[in-house]
Amino acid sequence: MPNSRPRSRRGAGGGAGAAGRDRLVARSLQSAEHCLAAQDFGTAYAHYLLVLSLAPELKDDVKETFQYTLFKWAEELDALSRVQDLLGCYEQALELFPDDEVICNSMGEHLFSSVRVNALDASTPPRGALGHLRCTGRNSEKKSGECRAHDLQRRMGFRDEAAGYFHKAVKLNPDFSDAKENFYRVANWLVERWHFVMLNDTRRNRIYNAAIQKAVGSGSTSVLDIGAGTGILSMFAKKAGAHSVYACELSKTMYELACDVVAANKMEAGIKLLHMKSLDIEIPNHIPERVSLVVTETVDAGVFGEGIVESLIHAWENLLLQPKTKGENGNCGKYGKVIPASAVIFGMAVECAEIRRHHRVGAKDIAGIHLPTNVKFQSPAHSSVDTEEAVEPYTTEKMSRIPGGYLPLTDCFQIIKVDFNSLQELKSLATRKPQPLAVPAVKEGVLDAIVVWFVLQLDDEHSLCTGPAEETCWEQAVYPVQALADYWIKPGDSVTMEASCQDCYLRIQSISILRLEHEMEVKKSFTKSKDLFSLGNEAELCSALANLQTSRADALEQACVLEPTEIALLNNIPYHEGFKTAMRKVLSSLAPEQLCQPVDAHCQDVEMNSESGQSDSVPSTTDPFYVLDVSEGFSLLPILAGTLGQVKPYSSVEKDQHCLALDLISEANHFPKDTLEFWLRHIEDEAAVLQRPKSDKLWSIIILDVIEPSGLIQQEIMEKAAISRCLLQSGGKIFPQYVLMFGMLLDSQTLVEESAVQGTEHTLGLNIAPFINQFQVPIRVCLDLSSLPCTPLSQPVELLRLDLMTPYLNTSRREVKVRVCRSGRVTAVPFWFHLCLDDEVRLDTSGEASHWKQAAVVLDNPIQVQAGEELVLSVEHHKSNVSITVKQS
Repeated sequence: MPNSRPRSRRGAGGGAGAAGRDRLVARSLQSAEHCLAAQDFGTAYAHYLLVLSLAPELKDDVKETFQYTLFKWAEELDALSRVQDLLGCYEQALELFPDDEVICNSMGEHLFSSVRVNALDASTPPRGALGHLRCTGRNSEKKSGECRAHDLQRRMGFRDEAAGYFHKAVKLNPDFSDAKENFYRVANWLVERWHFVMLNDTRRNRIYNAAIQKAVGSGSTSVLDIGAGTGILSMFAKKAGAHSVYACELSKTMYELACDVVAANKMEAGIKLLHMKSLDIEIPNHIPERVSLVVTETVDAGVFGEGIVESLIHAWENLLLQPKTKGENGNCGKYGKVIPASAVIFGMAVECAEIRRHHRVGAKDIAGIHLPTNVKFQSPAHSSVDTEEAVEPYTTEKMSRIPGGYLPLTDCFQIIKVDFNSLQELKSLATRKPQPLAVPAVKEGVLDAIVVWFVLQLDDEHSLCTGPAEETCWEQAVYPVQALADYWIKPGDSVTMEASCQDCYLRIQSISILRLEHEMEVKKSFTKSKDLFSLGNEAELCSALANLQTSRADALEQACVLEPTEIALLNNIPYHEGFKTAMRKVLSSLAPEQLCQPVDAHCQDVEMNSESGQSDSVPSTTDPFYVLDVSEGFSLLPILAGTLGQVKPYSSVEKDQHCLALDLISEANHFPKDTLEFWLRHIEDEAAVLQRPKSDKLWSIIILDVIEPSGLIQQEIMEKAAISRCLLQSGGKIFPQYVLMFGMLLDSQTLVEESAVQGTEHTLGLNIAPFINQFQVPIRVCLDLSSLPCTPLSQPVELLRLDLMTPYLNTSRREVKVRVCRSGRVTAVPFWFHLCLDDEVRLDTSGEASHWKQAAVVLDNPIQVQAGEELVLSVEHHKSNVSITVKQS
């Protein structure tokens, strides 16, 4: 038998090989165990890889130990910033355990977070931080030039991959709460919430569809959709009869979603989807020839922020047929055209207390802390003409829903008009000198912002307006007014500014008030100066010029850029007064005990705050109290603690400009030098921020940031509280000591439409909802319940208590009965918190002065209810995450 000998030889060799393999596997397992005992996780990991590659049948036996080894080795690689090695280890692990939800979730976490360490390294992608949710509208990811576009592409790629692993982990184990929470948070980045609002905007969809139908019907039958998203515009073009439709989308998540949507609508044969930037499209590599029509909706609240100018310049130069000249006739298919055809940008000066409190610090004295004039607080929207940093010059707001409303101070005025069908005009935008504008005031009030919107002219017949009075998916761009000596304006005065398109942004800068009386004074001074020139009196001329100078820069002036929520926090007077009262009570209760403790020689010379007054200070001792503030971002609380007696306050702020500002505020309040310590300068690892102030000392007070500005509980807050309790001296306190969560039943169609696409009616019969709704999240954040269109269906009820000082009072699950007081449809359960610094001092995150927003659980299936009914809310608390389910009793 010709094949018997080879088979026999393979069998014999296989037996010997199997024995050798078994010995190698046994030795490797033994070596792995020794390495684990010695905490040599890298070598142990390598041994386990060898074992599993040689003996895959041992997977179930070593799975848990292998996971432990992988996670410990990953921690070491992460600490060493060896990002690529770390991700490589996870890729190897997933080849061995492709259906392990724990490894999938951990891989996603590292993908999403690993880039932060290497944000300055061009070879690795920068990262965001899991759980940081933007509260702005369609204004969150803007491109400026190739460098920023490349940076954006890398970030989006890593988020896409992270979301994929989180999603897979949830599919493998639907009850895996960590993976669900991770996926929900990344979903907010990958498919931003405005996608749902936009697709539910029936009017927007109808007008775009009509303009595309008209263009295709006129002969523009080869179409390129730039920034395709779900592919809705491409499908409009295909349904209108376009022969060739191409669509490009940068986000991998949105590209894959568009592929599914196009296939579900049976158009995959007629629409070619490209996962790339339009700037990278080449003929004939990606599309065979130039197209006759480009459709795009890459316009944010400030029109240019999503890179429409750059992409259309490239399209006209490389992808579009030449435009039709005036008076020229012929088939439209021979010429190039863009939808939208043009945009006209409008503005209006407004008074708005809500914008003011998020962008200007109004108080000069905060709970006894004097804010010196040489510290200038600015929000990120403050735009300097000379800055080299690419700063977003505006934020966004839905002005029709802004809390407290707004007052127009000027009539609507035109800022810029741009023709998207003119290559010359598009190119001139970036080089055009800033255009000066002067707009007369028509009402008296406080100048807080310039609000900007636009009219998008799709063609000569169809247009969309995004103004504050319009029901539209767009928000308005808001340019806060900052750094004026006086913000009061009245009829007869004018608001002056300069408008330009720089760095792919619409910039409104150098905003000021020109007063009628000031203009007359300037003219008089100018006339006097001319007379002095003629007299040749140099001394008097210099004096006149000096009188014309309106301000002089202070050599010690410190600009301090704060996030809008940080500025709102400084304007939150009840917050600071509450902390002052609660801290004074704790320190006063500790003073007798402190008198009995040994003197700390290092702190004997610490001076008392001479300005704080006897009523604010606690009894003096030679040994200071140690107070640690680990609030997120800028905080005055350490300085406030320092006014209460012999206190050694520690701040965890990390930005140099914030440290300098706090130093200047300390000096202005007569704090002795070096009284305030910046704790991160004293520790090697930021993770060690909760540790003893000195080897023989404990903290008297630890201040934790429990609630995110978005309205959610901070991640890992209960773990931080557990560590903090171990670091408190006897009688010391964590602030807040406990937190109460409140909620109510609500009927809000707005929340429903902002959370998921509703059927096919809004999308004109196209089947999009099931695919994009995979990325809906159960919790909506950054809400303001005071202005949300809604109908309350119950009174507020207490849902949960989180006790940071006495954890045995906490329960992980609770059921609460809620009585319906008004008939309607329950669509959501909004929630907010009371931060209880003690039993008497509470801070309400839904209060008028609150710098926090609120959040809401949006129901998948609304519940119809009648007044008098009772519903049961099942509230579950896992780590820092809260879930709420509603059922009828």
